[in-house]
Parts: sequence; C-alpha cells; structure tokens
Amino acid sequence: MKYIKQFIKKQSPGRLIAMGFASVILIGTILLLMSVSVKEGAEVSFIDALFTSTSAVCVTGLIVVDTADHFTALGQGIIAVLIQIGGLGVTSVGVGLVLAAGKRVSIKSRLMVKEALNVGDLKGMVKLVKAILIMTLCFESIGAALSFVVFVQNYSPLHALGISIFHSIAFNNAGFDILGGLRNLIPYQNNVLLNLTTCFLIIAGGIGFLVILDIKKNKRFKKLSFNSKIVLSTSVILLAVGTLLLKMTEDISWMGAFFNSVSARTAGFSTYSVGSFSNAGLFVLCFLMFIGASPGSTGGGIKTSTFFVMAQKARGMCTNGVTGAFKRSISSQNVMKAFTITMLSAAVVGVSTFLMCVLEPEYSFMQVFFEMVSAFGTVGLSTGITPELGIAAKLVTILVMFTGRLGAITMVSIWSDHKEPNIRYSEETVIIG
Repeated sequence: MKYIKQFIKKQSPGRLIAMGFASVILIGTILLLMSVSVKEGAEVSFIDALFTSTSAVCVTGLIVVDTADHFTALGQGIIAVLIQIGGLGVTSVGVGLVLAAGKRVSIKSRLMVKEALNVGDLKGMVKLVKAILIMTLCFESIGAALSFVVFVQNYSPLHALGISIFHSIAFNNAGFDILGGLRNLIPYQNNVLLNLTTCFLIIAGGIGFLVILDIKKNKRFKKLSFNSKIVLSTSVILLAVGTLLLKMTEDISWMGAFFNSVSARTAGFSTYSVGSFSNAGLFVLCFLMFIGASPGSTGGGIKTSTFFVMAQKARGMCTNGVTGAFKRSISSQNVMKAFTITMLSAAVVGVSTFLMCVLEPEYSFMQVFFEMVSAFGTVGLSTGITPELGIAAKLVTILVMFTGRLGAITMVSIWSDHKEPNIRYSEETVIIG
C-alpha cells in the first residue's frame, strides 16, 4: 500500500482521472459478467461486457447486446450506476463519498476535480461538488417522475418505476434504454411528454453544471458570466439549425427533428431509425455530434465553447475585427487551445475511421464514419452496425469512446512528461493559405 500511495502521488491529475475511469470500466466489466447479471439463456462475452461497461462509464450509449434482453434487473442496475459515475465523473463521486464519510478532502482530490470540470481555480471546490450532486439528484428525480407518468400506461407500476429511474439518467447524456428489442424510444416518437422530458434532461446535462449554477444565481442573461453566455447562445443556435436541417433532409415530424437535434448533442436516444436517414441527415447528425455538449457537463465532443471560439476567430480574420463577443475579447491562448482540441479530435475520428474501414470493409464509409463520430462524441447514435462489429472493431470503438470521454488533450498529456523548455527560438513568418 505504501508503494501504491507513492505511485499515486507522483501521477498528474490527468493520469489519475484516466486511471480512475479505466478502473471503474474494468470493475463494471467483471460485474456484468457475473451469472446474476446476465439473463438465463442469454450470452455475454468478455468483449461485449467490456464494450457495455465502457459505453456506460463514458456515457455513450452504443451497445453490442440489447440491455433489456441480455441483462437482469441487477445487471441493468449495475449499468445505471456506471452511467451515473461516468456522468458525474469519477473524481466528483470520489469526493462525494469522502464528504459522506465526514473526512477532509485532500488538495490532490481538489486538483483532480478542477481538472475534470475545467474550473479556473480551487476556490469553493467542495461546495461545487456538493451542488453538483444535489443538482443531479433533483433533475433526475423530476425526470423520473415525469417519465413514470408515460411508462406506467404500458407497464406495471413497479416495472414502470424501474424504467423511469433508468431513463432519468438521460441527464448524464447516456443513450441507454431498457425497453428491449433495440427499439430505443421509437415506440414513443409521438409522445409529447416523454419527448420533452427527455430533451429537458439532455439539455440540462449538456450545458454544464457551472452554467446551471450561474443561471440559478444571476437569473438574467445580461448578468451571466461570459462563458455561460457563450454556452447558452451556441447551444440555442445549434439546436435551431439542427432541427431545421433535419426537418429539411428527413421525412420526420418537427418534434422528431427537434428531439434528434437535441439527442445528437451527446445523448444517443432516438425516436426514428437513424439507419434509414439519408446521407445528408447523417451528415447533419455527425456535425452536431462532433461539436457535442459544453465544458463541465456530462457530455462529450469538442464542446460548444470550442466551436464558438473558432467561429469568432474565423469571423475576426475575415473582417479584420476583434476575436470576441458580448463586449469581451477572447485571449489568443483560448483560440490556440480551441484549434488544438479540434485538430486532435479530428485526428482521432480520422484515424479510427480509417481503421474501421480496413477492419469492416462490408460497411459504407458513412456508416463507419458516423459510428466513430458517435463514439468520440460519446453520443450513442448508430446506423445499426454496432452489434455486428468484429472483436478488433469493437476494441477500436472502445478506445475511441474512452478518448472522447477524457478528451483528446488529456489523453495526449497522459503520455507526456516533457517540462517547459528553458529556451525560446526566434520567430519566423510562415506563408499560409
């Protein structure tokens, strides 16, 4: 134990977060392989259990075996717990357990939470974790209550309660369902209450805990922080544009277009068969999935603020204007980070798509590309090819989901021990464009 503690102390917050997620995934895999977790007559291999555990912890929703048809109530409960841990973050859950035990939270733990939530400083970290846990409980309780009103019409009260609680975890933006038959929410595509309740949970979980707390504190848009204004305005624009484009490209209702526009921002629920969408519709979903949710949220993707910063930089360069908005300028460091995140993310999607094209040549490029964008954005939408993937393709998808949940920069920093150089070279101009 002494050597383990010394080893942990030497690791960076990024590495510890990655190790924490990997440990939870491994534990989840073992639990899902237990006979009490698998239904009688159903078979779940190690790779399928690993895939399911990774998808749950990374709050993705891609599945290789149907959750309802293969796992018992206990197995489904394990998946729900994994989603909850993955959505809140291993560090936040760990700090919550420390607080529940009445012990003091260490500086190392506070640094890990700061890293995980992209918070500027360590001030008020414990209060923030408490607020996040309470907020999650409140949103999920409301979601479960509203969902129960819908599900109780088709299931027994006890069964409906279980489905409602599981479904309320949509707040963590994981597109798992336990209705069976790989149907997702297609049977409820015309149910207004369930559609709006699910959208409410996804949007709340996707804008980020810090933004929700800011809204609660300041109420009015003008008084919100610069970050909150960026997140909210970008989210509204993406939802509106996504809804309009999906309605134009697919034969679906306005509610269906809105739901899929919301869900593509890292949730993974669907009320229509995504496999039947046109290439234009799939491309729109890929665009939304790649951008994803917002910083400090339960979702993935490059994040709305990253997209906003790049868009403002492009606008500024084209018009010789200032890179900024809302009477505030954006630092060059933020711009560099935004483009770096996007470049690394695009590289992950590009390399994984190439590997999948080699490993699964029977599928079209759009099917494979869609799958990898969905995995990286921790979305969970699929054209239907996930259960048919080979072992090597499943391993690639697992790695992409893990990278998407941690973030491309975090994954790169895990392997880097380079210290800041003591020297600086003279600058030279490069001809670009």
